[in-house]
Amino acid sequence: MVSLTYIAAALATLPLIFILVHLVRAGAASINPAFFMQMPKPVGESGGGMANAIVGTLILISIAATVGLPIGIGAGLYLAEHKGKRLANTVRFLSDVLNGLPSIVMGIFAWQFLVRPAGHFSALAGGIALGVMMIPLVTRTTEEMIRIVPNSLREAALALGYQRWRTSLSIILRTALPGIVTGALVAVARVAGETAPLLFTAFGNQFWSAAIQRPIAALPLQIFTYAISPYDAWHSQAWAGALVLIGIVLVISIAARLATRSRFGSAVD
Repeated sequence: MVSLTYIAAALATLPLIFILVHLVRAGAASINPAFFMQMPKPVGESGGGMANAIVGTLILISIAATVGLPIGIGAGLYLAEHKGKRLANTVRFLSDVLNGLPSIVMGIFAWQFLVRPAGHFSALAGGIALGVMMIPLVTRTTEEMIRIVPNSLREAALALGYQRWRTSLSIILRTALPGIVTGALVAVARVAGETAPLLFTAFGNQFWSAAIQRPIAALPLQIFTYAISPYDAWHSQAWAGALVLIGIVLVISIAARLATRSRFGSAVD
């Protein structure tokens, strides 16, 4: 059984290893300073990069995190502190349903309620759509992490005269923060590569634009456009863009882990 668990663990990591190896083989040759500093070149011209798409992806992730993380963490805290109540059960069920909603359906609804009333595509609409997709995942992760916190810690804070809301925010939430950060990173990793919602909201932009009220470029959109093109040079750029997209998620994950570890490590010391 121990051997089987080792085999299962190895098989669980094989898909990621195969993806990374293939991306490095197919896209590493196109990774150079120009890829991060230059705009896309027209068909027939060599070189070029995805500077606008990289910046656009970071902007969309920032908007999504601003929308999704506070709502998801607050909802998860409510579900953990009021488990068993009818409203909490309803919110938990609807959160699970929303978590399984296809991304293209989210894109259509975002287009109907955000893009169509405004009369134009925008980075703000794309970021909100991605943020809504983050909410259920952050909610459920926050709830589970808070439930792991021992009740004795909550009882000790209440016995010292802490109000319940202050106990939840300053004691319980802070204790569960490492797990919540991990859940937030998983949510960011999920939405960072979403393409369907951005097709209906951010739309893409071949030019440099950082305005959240205008269409904006993004790595998933640029990868999609290049991947379905008949040009080999664009295919190489698409593989390079996919490699950079994974790299962005990896850097965010490592930075958050290090920040969380240093904070709690110094507190313990």
